[in-house]
Order: sequence, then structure tokens, then C-alpha cells
Amino acid sequence: MSDVKFGTDGWTAVIARDFTFENCRKVAQGIAGYINGSLQKKSVIIGYDNRFLARHFAEECAQVLVGNGVKVSLTKKAVPTPVAAFAVRLLRAGGAVVITASHYPPEYSGIRFIPEYAGPAMPDVVEAIEREVERVMDSGRVYGLKLQEAVPLGLFQEIDVEEDYINHIERIIKTDCFKDKDIKAVVNPMYGSGIGYIDKVLSNLGCNVRTINNYRDALFGGSRPAPEDENLNDLKRAVLSYNADIGLAVDGDADRFGLINKDGMFISPNRFLCLLLNHLLKTRDFRGPVCRSLATTHMLDRVAQKNGLDVVETPVDFRYISEGLRQKGCMLGCEERGHLSILGHVPEKDGILACLLAVEMLVYSGKSVEELVREFVEEYGDLTSRRFDIEVKEGEKGAIGDKLSSFSPKSIAGKKVLNCNRLEGSKIILEDGSWILLRMSRAEPFLRVYIEAENEGDLELIKGETMKLLEI
Repeated sequence: MSDVKFGTDGWTAVIARDFTFENCRKVAQGIAGYINGSLQKKSVIIGYDNRFLARHFAEECAQVLVGNGVKVSLTKKAVPTPVAAFAVRLLRAGGAVVITASHYPPEYSGIRFIPEYAGPAMPDVVEAIEREVERVMDSGRVYGLKLQEAVPLGLFQEIDVEEDYINHIERIIKTDCFKDKDIKAVVNPMYGSGIGYIDKVLSNLGCNVRTINNYRDALFGGSRPAPEDENLNDLKRAVLSYNADIGLAVDGDADRFGLINKDGMFISPNRFLCLLLNHLLKTRDFRGPVCRSLATTHMLDRVAQKNGLDVVETPVDFRYISEGLRQKGCMLGCEERGHLSILGHVPEKDGILACLLAVEMLVYSGKSVEELVREFVEEYGDLTSRRFDIEVKEGEKGAIGDKLSSFSPKSIAGKKVLNCNRLEGSKIILEDGSWILLRMSRAEPFLRVYIEAENEGDLELIKGETMKLLEI
């Protein structure tokens, strides 16, 4: 077995190559060692997505955990990751183990651990679990107990928390503004574990809802279950065909969102996050800092500044945003990749919540997304944001990393450099507020290049000159 490394989305590997039942048991034994050695609450939720053999892998993990004296509550059916996080808080468990590979291609599966605070595991937790897994690899000792034998011992039960989660979400959403509003929405759960959530809530609120790709397909229709522009052509067609007001999509485990406007065009997460913050300021009484990753639009900063709010900038990783939500009372935590949560919800990224807030914004305002964008630009101005992924060969990573760490230009595209942020990679802030961030992906062989500028022309100039300076 190759080294097990837990990222934000846990340990992810190809099914049958590394993600096998044997290796699944070893990782579960490592998690059990962490729970018994570090936590007071010896209980966990186990959830799983719609991927191949996911339920079987979940049961395998459950047998190991109960064999180590950890009480397990296994979901009766596939659940979104944010629902598993909600269950941790609902049942006051010590954490959750979720069998999911989120937005990865269908040949992948994964194991993710969510601690008792119901958000992504922080680095200290991840490192502790990895150490425990290493011990299991060395010793080869894995303990287990059949689930039917664990039931009379009070160590195993099956649970269904769907209704509890929906009730919770309906308390967060401004349901009163949906009264007597006629809105059409198309929902695309992308064959994943988010099936039956968004459409159920919207139907409860009287919306006209159509769904596509709302059945389990372990191959996700032959593509990656990521709600990005290039993967949502079927949703775009459905929105236009049904003359809908909005299209709503979530990824394979429903922690990421994607939106389509009434004209069948993709709404960038950066654009929506700004509209959402503006909407929350009009409709919520709570106030707090805005927490965003350093790759996320600075338009949020303009809105925050005008409304007297601080901005907390974090590395590109939702666990740091989760920390801001938990410890700094942030009213909104978000990333440009389509991740968000708000104050009053679990500090876990939730695509279901994001989609419902998007519809709430439309019914509250009585306006289309395009109208809201025009109003926003009139008040706050506009910025253009884009991300480029440059494939990097394995042997080139070190050299590019060295270039980034020493990259300190005086100017780019005729604009003076004001600051160079080394929080993660290199983020260059220019005198007019434009910026470029260059960072190596942790999980994939790509150099991520994020640029925000006043217009598309400036953006391309900044990109071209930066690549020339770096000789990439």
C-alpha cells in the first residue's frame, strides 16, 4: 500500500488499486486508534456516498471501529458530507467517517474524518491519524467485530438524519419570503449523494422544481461529478428547455455548488459569493468578519469594507475557513471553488445550503441573477477573476517551487507591486488592486494560477508577463 496522506478531503485513492477492503480496514484501525487515544467521546457517525461499493466499505469501517470499542451510527443510505457533519452535532458524536471521493472521477473512493466540531479536520488531527495508520501498517494488527454482534453490546445502530437536516436548513433559510412567489428551478445532484435534498426543500416551499441526474450512477454519467462550467451542459439545456429561473448543481458528496442563470450561463462562484454577502447583509441580523481563502475574489473585501466588516484571509483549504467560522464568528466563510457555509450552520462546506440561499436571494429580491449583478456593479464596481491550471511534470515541481518562493518582481504589466504574500505560494498584489496567486496543487500535478483584475485585457497582460518572468 502506498503512503496514506489525508488532505482536506481525506485519503483518496483508486478503487481496487490502493482503495481495497484490506487497506480500508487499516485506515479504519488508525482512526480507531486516534479516537481511543485522543477523544473523550468514543462514538462516530459513518456515512457514504453513491460510489462503487461505498456501502460495503462503510460497513467494513464500522466492523473495525466497533471491534475497537467505538460506538458506530451508520447511515441507512448514502448521505451528503455536510449531512454527516450535521449528524455529528445532532448526536453529539466524537466525529464522522465518510466514505467519499467528493468530486473525483468515478474510479476513486476515499475516507474522510470529520472531528467533533463538525468541520474539516485540522492539520494536527490529520497528522495524528496518519501516525496511527503508520503504526497499523507496521504492526498489521486490525481488530474487528461483526455488526450483528455489536448491536446487543450497544456499539452499533443505523440512523436516518435526513429529516433532521432538512428541518435545520429550513430554519436557516428565510422561508417566509417564498410565500406566493412563482419560481422555477432545475436541480442536478450529478448522480451523487445529494439526491432528494434541494428539490425536497424547494418543493416544500412551493417552488416549481425539475430534477435531472437524480438517481444513483456509480459512473456519474461517465464524467467527473464536479459542478463546474464544462460539466454542466445538461443542466444548461434543462434550464433553457424548462424556461427556469435558475439551475442548481452539487458535486458527488454535495459539499460544492454550481449555478446556472436563466440564460443557460454558468455563474462563477466568485460572482455569487459577492451577491450572497450583499444579500445576507440585507436579510440577516448577525454580523461578523468575512472569511475567504487567498484565492477568492477581493470584491468581498469591498463589500465588507463598505459595511464595516473585517476580512479574514486563509490558505486555500476550507479547514482554515471552518476555523474562522468556529473561532472568529465569521458570518460567511467561502472559497472560489464553490465552497461555503454561514454563521448558524455547521462549519463544513455545504452545496445544498448554497443552492437554497441562491434561490432565496432571487425570491427575496424578485429579480433575476443578471439584474442583481447589474445593481451590484453599480454599487461596488466590478472585477474579472479567472483560474488557469498548468500541468507540471513530476520532476519539475521542485524547480517551479523554488521559482515561486523567490519571485519578487517590482512591477507586472506596468503596475507597481505593493505586496508579496507568502501565506501559500506567491500572491502578488498590484497598485490598482489587481493580484495574481501562483501555488502548486497539493493533490494534483498542476500549477494553479489565479488572477483578478479590472478587466479581461488587464488580466491577460498580467498572466502573460508573469509567465514570461517565471519562464513557464
